[in-house]
Amino acid sequence: MSDSLQTPPKTSWHGLSEEETLKNLDSRSEGLSEAQAAERLARFGPNRLPPPKRASALRRFFEHFRNVLIYVLLAAAVVTALLGHWIDFAVILAVVVVNALIGFVQEGKAEKALESISKMLSVDAMVWRDGSRRQIPAEELVPGDVVFLQSGDKVPADLRLLSIKDLHVDEAMLTGESLPVGKATAQIAETATVGDRFNMAFSGTMITAGQGTGVVVATGQATELGRISEMLTDVQTLTTPLLRKIGEFAKILSIGIILLAAGTFAFGFLARDYSLSEMFLAAVGLVVAAIPEGLPAIITITLAIGVQRMAQRKSIIRRLPAVETLGAVTVICSDKTGTLTRSEMTTQAVVTATNQFEISGVGYDPHGVLSLGGEEVNLNEHPSLEEIGRAALLCNDSAVIQKDAQWLVEGDPTEGALVVMARKMGLDPALENKRWPRDDVIPFESQHRFMATLHHDHAGHGFIYLKGAPERVLQMCTRQRSKGEDMPLNRAYWLEQMEALAARGMRVLAVASRPFSDEVRQLKVDEVSTGMSLLGLLGIIDPPRPEAIEAVRQCRNAGIRVKMITGDHIITAAAIAQQMGIGDGKRAIAGAELEGMDAEALRAVVRDVDVFARAAPEHKLRLVEALQANGEVTAMTGDGVNDAPALKRSNVGVAMGIKGTEVSKEAAEMVLLDDNFASIAHAVEEGRTVYDNIKKAILFILPTNGAEALIILVAIALGRTLPITPVQILWINMITAVTLALALAFEPAESNVMSRPPRPPQEPILGGFLLWRISYVSLILVIGTFGLFLWERAQGMDIERARTVAVNTLVFFEVFYLINSRYLHDSVVNREGLFGNRYVLWAIGVVIVFQLLFTYAGPMQVLFGTAAIDLFTWGLIILVAFSVFVLVELEKALYRAFSKKSTKSTDAA
Repeated sequence: MSDSLQTPPKTSWHGLSEEETLKNLDSRSEGLSEAQAAERLARFGPNRLPPPKRASALRRFFEHFRNVLIYVLLAAAVVTALLGHWIDFAVILAVVVVNALIGFVQEGKAEKALESISKMLSVDAMVWRDGSRRQIPAEELVPGDVVFLQSGDKVPADLRLLSIKDLHVDEAMLTGESLPVGKATAQIAETATVGDRFNMAFSGTMITAGQGTGVVVATGQATELGRISEMLTDVQTLTTPLLRKIGEFAKILSIGIILLAAGTFAFGFLARDYSLSEMFLAAVGLVVAAIPEGLPAIITITLAIGVQRMAQRKSIIRRLPAVETLGAVTVICSDKTGTLTRSEMTTQAVVTATNQFEISGVGYDPHGVLSLGGEEVNLNEHPSLEEIGRAALLCNDSAVIQKDAQWLVEGDPTEGALVVMARKMGLDPALENKRWPRDDVIPFESQHRFMATLHHDHAGHGFIYLKGAPERVLQMCTRQRSKGEDMPLNRAYWLEQMEALAARGMRVLAVASRPFSDEVRQLKVDEVSTGMSLLGLLGIIDPPRPEAIEAVRQCRNAGIRVKMITGDHIITAAAIAQQMGIGDGKRAIAGAELEGMDAEALRAVVRDVDVFARAAPEHKLRLVEALQANGEVTAMTGDGVNDAPALKRSNVGVAMGIKGTEVSKEAAEMVLLDDNFASIAHAVEEGRTVYDNIKKAILFILPTNGAEALIILVAIALGRTLPITPVQILWINMITAVTLALALAFEPAESNVMSRPPRPPQEPILGGFLLWRISYVSLILVIGTFGLFLWERAQGMDIERARTVAVNTLVFFEVFYLINSRYLHDSVVNREGLFGNRYVLWAIGVVIVFQLLFTYAGPMQVLFGTAAIDLFTWGLIILVAFSVFVLVELEKALYRAFSKKSTKSTDAA
C-alpha cells in the first residue's frame, strides 16, 4: 500500500462511512506499516500539544508593578525619600513589594491551564502495525493508525470508530454530558455537534465500558482537545471593574495633584513672597497630603479578608481582584450537571398500563415512598410495581453501598438509580438475587439498545427480564402487563407516556419480561426480539439541588440573571431550568442554532434566552463574549476542558473543585469546593460586601487627604505658617490607614446587600454622592483643624504645640468619622452601629495609644517636631472633633428623608 496521504485532510469524519474514512486516510482495518507510520510521524509531528509559552518568574513578579496605583505609591516613596525620612520610605516601599508578592502568588499559575491540557493526553496506545497488535507511546500515533480501545483506557487521539462492542465513553470533559455516551459506527449528519458524534472517540476522554477499534483522524493540535487549547491561548483575560476604575481614578488624581502642586508653588512664590525653599517644601507637603498612600494596601487587605471569608463558605479565590468583581456580576452562566443538579441519577416516575406513580427521595439514598395522585400507595395493592422493581433490580450489574454515611453507586449511575427504586419498593438486592439467580445475560450494546437477563426460581421456572430504550423495547413487545395479567399492547398509550416523561426532562427506560422454558438456559438476541410483555416505563433524572433552587431565587432578587449553558440535551435542559426557575420555561436554544448567528444576532438572543443546550466550547465562549458586548459582567461555571476558554474569558470563571478538571481550575478565578451553585450566591454576597467595604475605606481615607491638602492651600493663600508639616502629614496618613481604615475591611454584610440590584458596570468609583461626602467631610475637618490651630496661636501657643494640636485634632476627627463610615446612609446611632464591629473599637484604642506616644514620647517629639499639651487642650480637641460625628449623622438623616420623599413621589406618579 503506497502512502499517498500528504496532509491531514480537513473533513467531517463523522459524516463518512468506515470505508470512506479509511480510503481518505490511505489506511486499512489492519493498520499502517511501520514504514508508513515513520514517514507520517516525520511529516505530521508527534501526537502532543505544544508546550505553553511561559514568562519567567522574575518578569511575572515585575508585571505586578505595572499599575497606576503602584506608581502613585512609588511617587509617595520618592517624596518621603527626598524629605530624608528613610523609615517612612522603607514602610511605603514594603507595602509596594508585599502588594506585588500577593499578586504574584495568587496569579502566578495562570499559564498552567495550557500545561494541564497537555498532561491529559494518553501515555500509551494499542495499535495495529504491519498486521499485528502492539503497544506504542501515544506520541507516536499518526493519522491512519488503527487503535484498539477497552474499558479504563484514555483515548489517545481523535478516532473515527470502525467496530465496537458495548463501547461507552465518558465525554464530560469535552461536552458536559452527565452520563457515559454509548458509541456507534454508522455515519452521522455532518451538522452534528461534538456531543452528538456517536461514531467518534475524542482525545483525552475515558472508556468506561466495552471495547472497540478506531482509526486516527487527528493528532496533537488538530484534535478537539488541541482546538480547545488553541482557543484558550487566544482568549484574553479581562481587567476587573475595580482595578479599571481604581486605575482611572489614580490617573485623574495624579494629574490633579501635579497641577495643584505646581499652581500652589507658583502662587506662593509669585503672589505671597515665599522663598523657593519654603514653596518647594509646601508643594512636597501638598503632594504627600493628597496622595492616599495607604489606599492600595487597604484595598489589597480588604480583598484578602474577603478571600478568607469565602474560603469558609466553600469558595476558593485564585486571584484577589475576583472577589470584588463577584459583587458586580449581572449574569451567572451555569453548567447544569453537578452544579445546579446533584449529579446523582434518581428514578422519579413509574408508569404502568393503568397508573402513573411518583417516587420521593433524591440521589442514591434508598429512602422514599411511591405515591399516586399525591397519596402514598400500598404496594400490596399494586403487584405490577413489585415486578417492575424486581426486573429493574435483576436486569442490572450495579450496586448501591453506604460508605461514611454517604450512599454511592458501584457501576453505572442509571442502573444505580434502578437499584435505589427497587429498595424503596421494599426489595432486598441480596435476597432477590438469591431467590432468582441469573443464568445468562445479553449485555447492553448500542446496536441493539437493550440489556436482557435470564433467571430461574428454585422450582425450575425460567423467565427473561429486559430493559432498554423505550422505542426499541416497544418494538419487541406484543403484550403489556395489567393487574397481573398479559393484555394486548396499547402502543398509542405508551408512546404518549414516553413523550410526557421526556417532556419533564427525564431519561426514559422501558422494562419487559416473558417466561422462558428452554432447559439449556442460554439467552440469544433473537429469543427476545419479539413476544415480550411490557411491564412499564421508568422516568430517571438528575434532580436539581434544593439549595441551588433557593440560590437562583436569591440571585433573581439581587437583580442577577442566571443562564444555563450545558452540553446536555435540550429537552432535559429546558425541564431542569423550569424546575430551577431559570428562564421563561418556554424557550431554549441548542448549539446548532447558534452556529449560523452572527455577533449581532447572538447579542440579541442572549438578552432574551436563558437556556442553551448541546453547547460546544466555542458556543460557550461566544455566549460569554456576547453578554459582555451587551455590557454585562459575567460569571461562568464549568468543570471540563470544554469550559476552559469561556472560564478564562468571563469576568469571573468559577471551576468545580470536586469534579472539575485541572484545566478548568487553572483557567478560573474561583474554585467551588462543594461544586454547588449555592456557593456562588454566597460568593456574590461576599463580593458585594467587599466592594462596600472598599468604598467605605475610600470614603474614609480621602477626606483626610482632602483636608490636609486644603489646610496647606488655605495657609498659603492667607500667607500663614503651615499648620502641619509634610512629615506630620505622612504620620497621619499612615497611622489612620493601617489602623482606622483597616478596621472597615472587617465590616459584616449590610442587611440589604442581596436585595439591591448589581451596581452598573460603568458606575465610577467616585460617584456624585461620594464626591459630595468627601468634600463635605473635608470642609468640616479643615474648618475645625485650621480654626483650632489659629485660635491656639492667637492665645500665644508656640508653633510646635499648635501643630501638635492640629495633628491630634485631625486624627480625632478621623476617629469619630470612622464610626460614621460604618454605614454609608443609615444611622449608626444604635448598639449595632456603635459596637457591631469590634475591630473598630480596637483600632480606636490603638490610635489613641499612638497619638499619646506621638505627643509625649521624647524620640517622637524630636522626629515629628511635637510638644506636650495639657488636659484642657485635649478637651477642646475632643469637642471640636466630635462635631464631625454629629454633622455627618445629620447629613445622613436629610439624605434618607429626601430619598424617602423621592420614592413616594415616584410611586404616586
